Amino acid sequence: QVQLVESGGGFAQAGGSLRLSCAASGSTFSINAIAWYRQVPGKQRELVASIKLGRYTYYADSVKDRFTISRDTAKKTMYLQMNSLKPEDTAVYFCAARKGVMGEYDYWGQGTQVTVSS
Repeated sequence: QVQLVESGGGFAQAGGSLRLSCAASGSTFSINAIAWYRQVPGKQRELVASIKLGRYTYYADSVKDRFTISRDTAKKTMYLQMNSLKPEDTAVYFCAARKGVMGEYDYWGQGTQVTVSS
């Protein structure tokens, strides 16, 4: 089992920055893919960014060139650096991890609220 705990959410003004962290514990050696998702009320959860096998990254078009996903394996922590924030980035952000290279994510954090004001 893997446990994920997010931190770093909060309020920011448009154009500002926030960094989300996600600390992992448990059987983290089995993890091959990590990701950040976000969700707003009434909409489906959206994949924001991911890393597979430690090197293949993906970014949603809406965050490309503004957000950066990274990880520190020694600290068992993943990050989402969010720059040039926009009001439409307001959402609950979730970190996720999975054992397989493909497929559904097995483990999820509890979510952290990010609110961007105009």
